[in-house]
Amino acid sequence: MKDIRRPSYKLTFEDAVEIWLRLWRGDFQNRIAADYDVNPGRVNEVAKEHTHVGSRLAALLKLKKSA
Repeated sequence: MKDIRRPSYKLTFEDAVEIWLRLWRGDFQNRIAADYDVNPGRVNEVAKEHTHVGSRLAALLKLKKSA
């Protein structure tokens, strides 16, 4: 049984970079959130750059490097 008092996963900067890449591929925020076991609001905070500022630029650089 899951401990309901245990906080959910906290997104890291690296997670935020991967979230940007998934958003650009067209993945829905709620599905991304489910994969990380977080509230969809946490993914939205990344998408609006309220958290992990700079992750969008890092994702863009990672995308360009892989192309």
